This record gives sequence, structure tokens and C-alpha cells, in this order.
Amino acid sequence: MLNVGIIGCGKIAQIRHIPEYLNNKNVKITSFFDLNKERAQALAEKYQGKAFDSLDDMLKAPELDAVSICSANTVHAEHALKALENHKHVLLEKPMATKLEDCIKIVELARKNNLKLMIDQNQRLAKAHAKAKELIENGEIGKIISFRTTFGHGGPETWSIDPGINSWFFDKNRSAMGALGDLGVHKTDLISYLVGSRIKAVTAKIATIDKKDASGNPVSVDDNAFCIYEMDNGVIGTMTASWTFYGREDNSTIIYGQKGILRIYDSKDYSIELLGADGSVVNYNLDRIQTNDNQTSTGIIDAFVDCIEKNHKPLIDGESVLGAMKAVFAAMESSESGRRIEIKE
Repeated sequence: MLNVGIIGCGKIAQIRHIPEYLNNKNVKITSFFDLNKERAQALAEKYQGKAFDSLDDMLKAPELDAVSICSANTVHAEHALKALENHKHVLLEKPMATKLEDCIKIVELARKNNLKLMIDQNQRLAKAHAKAKELIENGEIGKIISFRTTFGHGGPETWSIDPGINSWFFDKNRSAMGALGDLGVHKTDLISYLVGSRIKAVTAKIATIDKKDASGNPVSVDDNAFCIYEMDNGVIGTMTASWTFYGREDNSTIIYGQKGILRIYDSKDYSIELLGADGSVVNYNLDRIQTNDNQTSTGIIDAFVDCIEKNHKPLIDGESVLGAMKAVFAAMESSESGRRIEIKE
């Protein structure tokens, strides 16, 4: 039995991590920590665990095997490094950290201590994305030319554990990044995974277009990110992340190849539409990608538990996500400087 602790007891812990752990018969959730002590205590009582006043005390418990880190972005690095220093396996929410050097430190410490580090880039595991990867590798759309990938909804104020414009997501001191770090990091990682190539250069505009704080001033983080990604293999495309899609959520990816087009999660009827250059159409009805209002099992928890129990490389390890994080930080630099930014390997 794997004993797991939850660090950060907010919405993502409550709607994803905890329910998915509870559905895994090989896991027991034993420990909870949150700066909001009442929130941690309530969950501990509900799930027969223990709430800790101190993260250090929680991590020193010898019976604790692994943790899910679901805390605010700016403390991801601190919490991950502490957990790894105490020899706990780590499932870390995105973004991995708010500085590239911290991302690298986390990866290196996990490697040094021979611990599992998995990042919750769950879009790789969605059924349509897995099928799209297979279709691309089988040459169904030929050589890829370009893409556009989008993740947009109405913003975190509608579903955060502390709803409204005062959500920590809008506080730069706790989030560091807005829509780019919340949504864009998902699609940045996904497109590199699907195309099978690293992002080598970024041109981006990151802006606060619509969100206002309680005083009517723009919030301190971006609510939109528009990025052009140039890949190592010559493919060029766009990634859009937005908190100002005030209608149906958009979580689509379209990949254009020499032999056809893959439209993924773009249709209300099918999870994939394969449109051939010869006029052929093949539709796949595999699943519906989860939304904030419709959470489904991501598979990320089962994959994390499996890699610990069977001692194999995590399905989405920290090192494999470094490329996406480099692109995110390059996008921020590009927007600030107004220049195209090349990314070092």
C-alpha cells in the first residue's frame, strides 16, 4: 500500500488528485497540508488522514511514500525540493516552477535521489491525443506542416477554491503567471509531444486584455497568451491560451499535414476528425476532453502510482517537460522584449 500526502488542499486536489487516488486500490491518503489549516483539517477528517500544521513535519514522517503537490505556482519549487530532500516521490502540478533554474533543480534532485518525479501534463493521456499521436506516427496525414492549438475558458474565478476576482490565480505574488502558466503550459507540452519535436524559437504577445481586480484595474497577470512556435523539425504553428473565452471552453488542436488534417477536440460530435487531402473523412468518437465543469479521470494518478510500484520511468517525467517550460519562459521573454527568442537545448 502506497501512503500518499496532499500538499495544497485547493480545488485541483479536491476534484482530481484525491478522487483519483481514492479510486486506486493500492493507495492510502494519509497526510494533508495547506496554509489554510481548517481546509486541510476538513479533508483529513473526511478521508481519515492527518492534517499537519508544518510541511516539514509531514515530510519527515517515515511512513509517507509520495506526495501530490497542488499548491500555488510560486511555491511549487520549494515544496517539490523539500519533498525530494526527504526522499518522497513527487507528482507535481503544472507549471513545474516559476523559474527555469528551479525546474532544472527539481529534475536534478529527483535524479540524484533516485526518486520518481512526474508532472501533471495530463493532456498527453487524453484518449484523442493518444490516438492522434498514433495516427501521426503511422503517416496518416503525411509530413506535418503547421498547427494551431488552443486552450481557453472564462477564467479561474468561476471554479477556484476561493472563487471570484480575488482568487490566488490573479495574484502575481502567488501565481507568477496567468493564462500562460495555467493553460498554455498544457498545450505547449502537448504540441511538442504530438509533433515529436522540441520548440526551438518563440515569438509571443502576452497581455492582460479584460480581467479587472476589485478596484477596476487590470489584474497583475496575463489573461491571454498568443505564441508562435517554431519546431526543430521545421514545423511552425500557434498556441493560444485565454481566460476570456466567455462561452464554450475551447481545448482544440488542429494539425495540418501534406496528406490531410487532424482536428482534435474541435467538433461537438467527434473527438477526432481526419480529413484527407483526397476528400476522405474518418471520424473517431473516443471520449470528451474534461472541462472544469465535467471532470473525468485523467489517468495521471494511476500512472504515477504504477511507476512507483513497478519502479519504472514515470510516463511524464520532469525531464520530458523541461522543453515546454523553456518555451513558456521564452514566450514571457519574447513578449517583454518584443523579440523572437531562440531556445538553447
